[in-house]
Parts: sequence; structure tokens; C-alpha cells
Amino acid sequence: MARVSAGARLHFGFCNLSLSHERLYGALGLGLAEPRVVVDAEPDSEITVAVETPTTDSATRNDIREYATTATDLLGVDGAQITVHETLPRHAGLGSGTQLAAATLAAVAAAHGKDPRVRERAPALGRGGRSGVGVATFEAGGFVLDAGHPTARFTTDRPADGEWTVPPVAARHAVPDDWRFLLVRPDADPGRSGDAEDDAMRTAVERAEPGLADRIGGIVTRRVLPAIATGNAERFGAAVAEIGRLNGAWYADEQGGVYRPPVGDVVASLSDAAAVFGAGQSSWGPTVYGITDAANATAAASAGERALDEAGVDGSVSVVEAANGGARVTGRE
Repeated sequence: MARVSAGARLHFGFCNLSLSHERLYGALGLGLAEPRVVVDAEPDSEITVAVETPTTDSATRNDIREYATTATDLLGVDGAQITVHETLPRHAGLGSGTQLAAATLAAVAAAHGKDPRVRERAPALGRGGRSGVGVATFEAGGFVLDAGHPTARFTTDRPADGEWTVPPVAARHAVPDDWRFLLVRPDADPGRSGDAEDDAMRTAVERAEPGLADRIGGIVTRRVLPAIATGNAERFGAAVAEIGRLNGAWYADEQGGVYRPPVGDVVASLSDAAAVFGAGQSSWGPTVYGITDAANATAAASAGERALDEAGVDGSVSVVEAANGGARVTGRE
């Protein structure tokens, strides 16, 4: 039996959505130590799936079976017994789909003594079409900037699964050990996915104002990368929060504002907290991230609870560490 355990990821935004520039997308994000997806697999002549988390919805259960079926086809094996012990919140901005797909593939491969080749095979699982952050953090963790795709390859219709490559990693840095990440998850509808996400992204790309990409490019090169390289959490937090706000201008018509409701109220509250160095919406939300450090972790968590109260919504608050390594693959007796 093999076990694969992979952490969630944060997605800070894209470098460019305008067709006027040479490369499209170019995502920034990082791997988290928690929450995690945990998948066991052992060889079998057919595919069986058991999910031990009672709150897992039917759509996620269907996804697991689909990922397992595709994985066995890709690996050329008959089947596997799959047991899912932990899942990430579905479409919450934490990378649930990519981490679950990659973990399932890696677990089936390990159970059969095969090389998963996650980066190569992720497109066949429907993952890594725009952002490469999820695959890159599954592989090695850390902070990641990917290179995006050549704009000339953009199509108005979504390509079939497998007809793209995962964007290569342009820059990767280890996250300093004393940095912490506040996760505030309002009780709100899941973020966009599937056809709804594809439609929203297509509309955003076709309307994107190219000048925003130039501003984001300057922030990435002059603020984000120097801050992570020198370990300055305050400057890093301020820089990624600004990138999130600029990305929100591209999405405003699609999500009802720079941030989707009620995320904007939560971000506004966290932005006033001294213990939080920068806050924003991860991917389509509703998860809100805040950058902080170990010395300010308790105060940041209190700020997260206060932000939910001020926004008038229930939700959960946690403070987690980054993951500077990729998914863990272990064998079990």
C-alpha cells in the first residue's frame, strides 16, 4: 500500500491576462503545510474508492473515481483500491482539484511501482491548463512564479484534456521558516470551476486592459521576488496584496467587484490589522489569505475572527506554515 499526502496552495494571481502581451497568465502562489489531502492506494484488478471523510460531497467522490480511472489508464495498470482519508475544501481557493488529482495519480503509481510523472500527466487529468502553481507546489512546495503560456496559443474554446502542457516554473524560492499564513474561510458559495470558470476567464482575457500587466510585472520583479529572496514578510505581504487588487480589476465584472462578496469586507478588515502584512483573495475564493509571521500569529488569528464578525458572516480561521517540500509519498505495511 502507498500513501500520498499533499498540502493546499495559495494562488495570489496572474501576471497578465491581456492578449496584447507575448505571454498569458504567469501565476504566483505558494504551497501550504495545512490543510492536506491524504490518499492511500493498493494494487487491485479493478477500481474501488472509499472516502473516510463523511463531509465529502458526491461531486468530489465522483472526481476521485474519475481521477483514479484516468490514472490507471495513463499508468497502464488494471486497477487500485483507493482510500481517501482527507480532502481539501472543494473550490475554496486552496487548489483542491489539482492536489486531489495529483495525489490520486501518485498514490496509484506508487502502489504499482510506477513513476507518476505528475507534470507530464496533469493535463490528461484536466489540471494545469492556466496556472502551474498547483502542480509545482505538489512537486516541490515553496513560493512559485510560473512562466505562463505563449499568448498565440490562446483559444476561445477550452482545449480537450491533455492538449496543453503545465506552465514551467520561472522562479521558485523557499519560504522563510518564521513566515505564517492566515486562512480565513467565510461560509460562502464555492469559487468558480469547470465551465463557469472557463467562461469567466475567457471573458476576462478578452476584455483585459494591458496596462495592468505592466504594473504587475514591475511589482513582481521589484517587490515580490526581492522580498521572498531577502525574507521580508512585510514587503512580501504588501506586494502580493497589491497584485491581488490589480487582478481583481480584471475580474470585477465577473465576480461582482475587485473581490467576490463577502471577501471584500474581510480583506478590508484584515488590511487594518497591524499583525497582517497583506491580505487578499486566493484564486476565486472564498478563502482569504493574510501574510504574517510567528511572532504575530496569535494576533493575526484574532484579526481573522474579527474580520468575519465585521463582515457579518460565519467561517473558520487558521494560521498555517508554508510547505517547502512537495507531496509526501510513503509505503505502508
